[in-house]
Amino acid sequence: MTPTTTDLPGLNCGACGFRSCESLAEQLPAEPDLLKRCIYYSDKQKLASPTLAAKPTALATAPAPAACSACASASAPKGASPWQDSLGREFDFYLDHFPKEPGPREIIIPHNPMITREMNIQPGDILIGRPLGMSCGCPITHCGVAMQVDHRTGVIVWCVTGPLRPRLEGFKDLGYYIAEGYEGLVHKKRCDLKIGMRYFFQPTMCMLQWRHSGLINYLNRSGDALQIRIEGLWIG
Repeated sequence: MTPTTTDLPGLNCGACGFRSCESLAEQLPAEPDLLKRCIYYSDKQKLASPTLAAKPTALATAPAPAACSACASASAPKGASPWQDSLGREFDFYLDHFPKEPGPREIIIPHNPMITREMNIQPGDILIGRPLGMSCGCPITHCGVAMQVDHRTGVIVWCVTGPLRPRLEGFKDLGYYIAEGYEGLVHKKRCDLKIGMRYFFQPTMCMLQWRHSGLINYLNRSGDALQIRIEGLWIG
């Protein structure tokens, strides 16, 4: 019997590589072994699934903990406005990533820019780090792959991809970093966007589904979408 959403812990922690438990459940009929990625799936449920009667781990056999406030708010309640984040705050547009890239493009600089050179960060490296303080203050550790690296200034452009790839392949830890800006595409908006104006926006792949704020300093029509760069970032 294939597990359903109600069989999963409901934490929406993203550790399995999916944004929510519901997204994982949708893929299980075709790929039941994906359930092995859920570190909170209980021992009793594992034994009930013949495809998952593998060696249990300490984390996998532990009972599912109660969701923290951040995880519990990761999915917007049913019936919520499409222009409200998971905390009920309004925003102006959705920010999508470029279709040929593995995730949202973020421009960052480590709190110690020398780390970029000392750790010999190169395009293609898998990285983790957390945006600290005024640059966002996001409580979630970000994971991604480096796309462009400037060893002189320490600035890195990476695509945020979620925790699955670092878990499988290893990573370099940047520690705390400053989020300088986002670049991406806008397909859905509820107002006209202008250079030099600050807006609230929702990154479509944000695990917490929280609104962000930033100033648009580049805007260009790209097919049926707007290509933009947003700097001066903060959450809330």
